[in-house]
Amino acid sequence: MINSNTPHKIDEPLASEKVQVDRKVFFLDLKENERGRFLKITEDVSGRRDTIMLPASGFQDFVEALTRIVEIEQRL
Repeated sequence: MINSNTPHKIDEPLASEKVQVDRKVFFLDLKENERGRFLKITEDVSGRRDTIMLPASGFQDFVEALTRIVEIEQRL
């Protein structure tokens, strides 16, 4: 949940979600820095973590691509 009235520390996320899929845990953190907002996506598998950063300017394209993939997968 985003609360724009509450100041946040630089490293604190504006919003967070956690998704468990089998033995993997995905953390989605909406963050902000001097260059703008971005989504930090971290995959944790048995303590091993990999992270990608997605600038806010790419959110819509990312969601549209993911939606197309989900639709294809559902038809298979």
